[in-house]
Amino acid sequence: MISKILIANRGEIALRVLRACKELGIATVAVHSTADSDAMHVRLADESVCIGPPPSRESYLNIHQIVAACEITGADAVHPGYGFLSENAKFADILEAHGITFIGPTAEHIRLMGDKITAKKTAEELGIPVVPGSDGEVKPENALKVAREIGFPVLIKATAGGGGRGMKVARTEEDLEHAVATARSEAAAAFGNDAVYMEKFLGKPRHIEIQIVGDGEGNAIHLGERDCSLQRRHQKVWEEANSPALNVEQRMKIGQVCADAMKKMKYRGAGTIEFLYEDGEFYFIEMNTRLQVEHPITEAITGIDLVHEQIRVASGAGLSVKQEDVVFSGHAIECRINAEDPRTFVPSPGTITHFHAPGGLGVRVDSGAYQGYRIPPYYDSLIGKLIVHGRTRVECMMRLRRVLDEFVIDGIKTTLPLFQDLINNQDIANGDYDIHWLEHHLAATSA
Repeated sequence: MISKILIANRGEIALRVLRACKELGIATVAVHSTADSDAMHVRLADESVCIGPPPSRESYLNIHQIVAACEITGADAVHPGYGFLSENAKFADILEAHGITFIGPTAEHIRLMGDKITAKKTAEELGIPVVPGSDGEVKPENALKVAREIGFPVLIKATAGGGGRGMKVARTEEDLEHAVATARSEAAAAFGNDAVYMEKFLGKPRHIEIQIVGDGEGNAIHLGERDCSLQRRHQKVWEEANSPALNVEQRMKIGQVCADAMKKMKYRGAGTIEFLYEDGEFYFIEMNTRLQVEHPITEAITGIDLVHEQIRVASGAGLSVKQEDVVFSGHAIECRINAEDPRTFVPSPGTITHFHAPGGLGVRVDSGAYQGYRIPPYYDSLIGKLIVHGRTRVECMMRLRRVLDEFVIDGIKTTLPLFQDLINNQDIANGDYDIHWLEHHLAATSA
């Protein structure tokens, strides 16, 4: 069994993993940059190690420093959280070479699903429905031919991409040359790889993702779906489980397809298979081989702790539940609270002068923030996640309205006012939205 886990991350996810370790009686090591010396996970961990200055490449992305911290503290496992090194196959290989357990999938599976073209081919081979698109990389000389075969409009995407970078829409043949060139340029700048591929552009899809967990031995289960359609610039803002757009039959069918695929792969650990959903059809877009930011809403409706499952599987103990044991109960919503101006979305680092988290039945706040904490300007602006659970979606929405009024963060600007606006919108109340809805809404309200 694992005896000591080094948490190779920061912020709310580092604290989230630390809490799971404490519950399982496993010793913890926090790593931190000099900017995060007063972070809550550093304060609560059994041990802490400073691994470098504020820039991520010199600290949280510095593999050498993290491995050294493991050796200094005797940590026999690493939990990467999300972001940073969580989907870095080289990191997983290096840990294995040093006899340190990586709490995640194999390096082979990280590589396989990390390249968008390979991931799509693999998904298709595993029986997962995919969006019509190119067989591989698209180059300027063959882009028009491929686009005509798919049919306009088309979406050009970076093969090594994510977060909306290296992604452009060409609605007509006249748009195509510029879209391909721009996507390739953005991809090269963001990922050091200018390769792009092409897919059919769907007009008003929803973003639906399926949570899976596998033991690496051929057993895997799904834990239902999350609806992540409320996005700004391809970044998720509000997530729901279950999706207002799916019925039980659709949910269980696509869930089983994903679980069966992971059994064939002998996938190990937690993962998320993401789809665009339109007119009753699912289209695979990517797989994230890590814990997702929005995993708490799945935990809320299933009662299953995903970090516990990750640690169990990494320890060789297998899954704690079978598919028939999974029971879906109620509805959950997560709001991502960012340190940003709610109108311009410009980051707002600084000192929190007053912090009061809401409470009550069905309320969870995952945050490393506290009164007096200074939010550094070097990292992602996410400072907390507000998760509410109710017996029905209506009850969940009523609870969310109440806790948004109760949540107080002073001293910096946050996106709390955005959610107070959304909770009172009729489209949101009806669950009637797609991946473009939020940007259209923001454009209309700021005009």
